[in-house]
Amino acid sequence: MAGNSQRRGAMRKTGTKKGAVVGSGGQRSKGLEGKGPTPKASERTGHPAQRKANAAAARKEDQQKRAKRSGANAETVAGRNPVVECLRAGVPATALYVAIGIDADERVAESIKLAGNRGISVLEVARGELDRITAGAMHQGLGLQVPPYSYSHPDELLKQAQDSGEPPLLVALDGVTDPRNLGAVVRSAAAFGAQGVLLPQRRSAGMTAVAWRTSAGTAARMPIAVATNLTRTLKDWASEGLMIIGLDADATISSDELELATGPLVVVVGSEGRGLSRLVKETCDQTVSIPMAAGVESLNASVAAGVVLAEVARRRRVAGRI
Repeated sequence: MAGNSQRRGAMRKTGTKKGAVVGSGGQRSKGLEGKGPTPKASERTGHPAQRKANAAAARKEDQQKRAKRSGANAETVAGRNPVVECLRAGVPATALYVAIGIDADERVAESIKLAGNRGISVLEVARGELDRITAGAMHQGLGLQVPPYSYSHPDELLKQAQDSGEPPLLVALDGVTDPRNLGAVVRSAAAFGAQGVLLPQRRSAGMTAVAWRTSAGTAARMPIAVATNLTRTLKDWASEGLMIIGLDADATISSDELELATGPLVVVVGSEGRGLSRLVKETCDQTVSIPMAAGVESLNASVAAGVVLAEVARRRRVAGRI
C-alpha cells in the first residue's frame, strides 16, 4: 500500500510541474503576427471620417442626378476659352464637366474656381462621356451646361425700356436663323445701349449654347423676348410711340440721315439672304441702308446691326451734349 501511495504522490508531483508539458506548435508566435496596415480613417466602419466620405459621395451622386435631369433640354458650351468666358460673364449654368486626367492650365483652374464660388456642380467625367455630352465638339476637357434660356414677354421688354430713363431702344430680328448672328446682335445691342432684343417665334435662332458663346455672356443681362407674331408686336410698339426702322439694302435713307435715332426706336434686322419679310417691311416707318464702298454687296446681319446701333448711340451722345 505504501508503495502505491508513493507512486501516486509521484504522479501528483509530476502533474504540478511548472511550465508547458506539450509544445505550442508555433501557435504562440503566429498569434503575434500583424494583421496588415491600419485602414484609413475614411475606410473604418463607423469612423466620423467614413461618415463624412459617404456623405460627400452621396452629395456628388445627387449632383450628377440633378445635372442629368436638368440637362434634358439644356445646351453645353464646349472649350476652355468659351467656358471660362461664360463663367466670367455670369452666364447661368447648372454643371461644369471636367474630363478625368485633364491637362490643367490657368483656364481650367479659373473655371473650377469660378464654378465653385457660384455653387455650380463640378463633375469629373470620362473623356468619352464628355464627348457624348458635347455632341462631339472640340471641348478640350471642359464643358459648361447652360439651362434653357428664360425668355421675357414682349410687353415686359417694352415696359423695361420705357422705365429705363432713356429713350427706348429695342432690336428686333426678322428671320435671323444663325445662332452666331443672334449672339453677335445681342452683344452689339448691349454695347450700344439697347434695352432688349425681340425674336419671332418661328424661323429664328434661339438662345442656344452657340448664341451664349458668341454673345460673350452679355445675354445674361440683356432681356430677350419672343413674339408669337412679330408684325403684330411691332404694330403694338408703334402704338406706344416707338418708331420702327428696318435695315434694307434698297432703303429710302442711309444711316447718315437717321434723324429718328434720338427718339424711341426699334431697329429691325432682316436675314442675310432675303432681308426683311414683306409684312415687317410694310410696318416700318423708315428703311435704312449703310453707305459702303463700291463692289461690296452686303454686310453680315450682325455686323449691319452693329453699324446702325453705333450710329444711333453716337447721335444720342451728341444730342445729350447740346
